Amino acid sequence: MSVNATSVPAGQEATDPLLEQLPAAVRAAATRIRPYVRATPLDESLLFSRQSGAEVHLKLENLQYSGSFKLRGAMNKLLSLSPAERARGVVAASSGNHGAAVAYGCRALGVTATVFVPQHASPAKLEAMRRYGVEVRLYGDDSLLAEQAARRFAGEHGLAYLSPYNDLQVIAGQGTVGAEVAAQLPAVEAVFVAVGGGGLVSGMAALLKAHNPSVRIIGCLPAHSPVMAVSVQRGAIVEMASLPTLSDGTAGGIEPGAITFALCRALVDEFVLVSEAEIAVALRTLLAGEHLLAEGAAGVALAGLLQTAARWQGRQVAVVLCGGNISLETLKGIL
Repeated sequence: MSVNATSVPAGQEATDPLLEQLPAAVRAAATRIRPYVRATPLDESLLFSRQSGAEVHLKLENLQYSGSFKLRGAMNKLLSLSPAERARGVVAASSGNHGAAVAYGCRALGVTATVFVPQHASPAKLEAMRRYGVEVRLYGDDSLLAEQAARRFAGEHGLAYLSPYNDLQVIAGQGTVGAEVAAQLPAVEAVFVAVGGGGLVSGMAALLKAHNPSVRIIGCLPAHSPVMAVSVQRGAIVEMASLPTLSDGTAGGIEPGAITFALCRALVDEFVLVSEAEIAVALRTLLAGEHLLAEGAAGVALAGLLQTAARWQGRQVAVVLCGGNISLETLKGIL
């Protein structure tokens, strides 16, 4: 049965000093990672414009090297480490895309890596990690458990830990998606972004709101795993079970004390929750109408736009297609 969609108000004032540092950190990251990442297109979609009544532009991070926006944060963090830290190797935790991005970046820089991954991780994303040559360790049934195990392992072995979202350099790298959107569509009025741990939406929002304070940032989550939205609503990071979702890239818990929580409270104007049926429809429409293959988290952002379309009539909006790493089995299930 379809899950009813819900909107959760956000935009609370934050006291986190990172809020002031972040736009400059994003701009620095854009320069640092430029040789290693693809500046992805922001293409107008006549199909989704017609369906929504808005002027819709799709940010094609599904075409990014390693298959998702995560490469930006991983590269920025890797390049921020000292040569000695890189020489010792690094540790990461991931539901899939961050691990693939770390693996891609480590291969480019000649760094060894161990990646902790929850046992439910997408086979397509596991294969991508192994293809780039990192050691993959399956741990636990939730992304948060894998993160905690990775942090312990890194501490015990004196290795740098690359968080998927809870790190200023990672968030700044992800925020370079926003820097590109600001340059490609300067008058953008609303941006729809899938939210898991909150690194992408925080980094993008900080840069875009520095560019134009009136831009609306819409965080989109699967109703089966709405952890950040519920946390913002309740005023503290919550522990809650996630149900299976097509949006495996955003599923799971948030690390206690994550810096993204305060950033999301301050910068995300609204959270929209979407059902599994809405995600599947968005992905099918994207594939059939635009001939673009994307993963579940990208479908979440598209579904968020379509659910709230009546409010964006005639306005310029951008939707981040955050990744394209979808398994054949998942794809067959939604077709």
